[in-house]
Amino acid sequence: MRDPYDVLGVSKSASEAEIKSAFRRLAKKYHPDQSKEPKAKERFAEVGSAYEILGDDKKRKAFDHGEIDAEGKPRAPQFEGFGFGGQQGGGPRNFGFDFGAGGFSGEGGSIDPDILSELFGAGRTRGRSQTTSRGEDIGVSVAVPLATIAQGGSVRVALPTGKTLDVAVPAGIDEGKSIRLRGQGHPGRRGGTAGDVIVTIRYAPHPLFKVEGRDLRLDLPIALYEAILGARVRATTLSGEVEVAIAPGSHGGRVLRLRGKGLPAGADQRAGDLLATLRIVLPSEPDADLTALMRKMRDQKPYNPRSGAA
Repeated sequence: MRDPYDVLGVSKSASEAEIKSAFRRLAKKYHPDQSKEPKAKERFAEVGSAYEILGDDKKRKAFDHGEIDAEGKPRAPQFEGFGFGGQQGGGPRNFGFDFGAGGFSGEGGSIDPDILSELFGAGRTRGRSQTTSRGEDIGVSVAVPLATIAQGGSVRVALPTGKTLDVAVPAGIDEGKSIRLRGQGHPGRRGGTAGDVIVTIRYAPHPLFKVEGRDLRLDLPIALYEAILGARVRATTLSGEVEVAIAPGSHGGRVLRLRGKGLPAGADQRAGDLLATLRIVLPSEPDADLTALMRKMRDQKPYNPRSGAA
């Protein structure tokens, strides 16, 4: 093997930081999984062997003093039964390298895994490459009809992977809450467990109701005579129609509270109410008698509905 200083392209007076920087640069350049350089695998092993010598302070000093050669083998004669450094049963240490999943390690030691992780990412070193890993989670949101929120049911969810799932929705679930479907996410690597699907609940817009917390708001149209004379009218709720009493002389904008007719009780929350706002609606076609009556009222019994307005 060539002189390790020549392999790394550094001088014999190079600092530890300069040696490490040279190794990083060359290891990245010749890594077999990434490099298109000729004989990249051989050059990568040569760079690793050089760093085994120069990256270790004791080995570097031994090389500089002529005690070991460029391959880490002792230059001094060996006593029978002893290897370099007084290790029994030894011969010269072997700094050959094993390529696993893109990483390498020496038989007599290994390259600092932190350096390899910096260069090629965690999991690229041999020690980590064989471990299983959990699949990634998939996050999606789904708009659920208020009727399903009120009664419970299921909703179909389309995943980014193209797969569709039917998700059970409990009655009264809060908007923004998530439902976790275990094992339905991306598959794991090397036999690892699959990730999960995390479904975030949104309330779908409704043509009649506006959600305010657990309460629902509803515009309730009434006729002019119902407002003046009073009446009992039908109002729509999530659980069907109910009868509502309109007091005589009710004005437009008055709010009637129907207790318990909002969203059902959720986690740590009571059931909501239905807040019905009266909206007076005139006949769709002009009415001569109504027009005459209103003129008479204007002329004989006028009043200012804005007198109390700011």
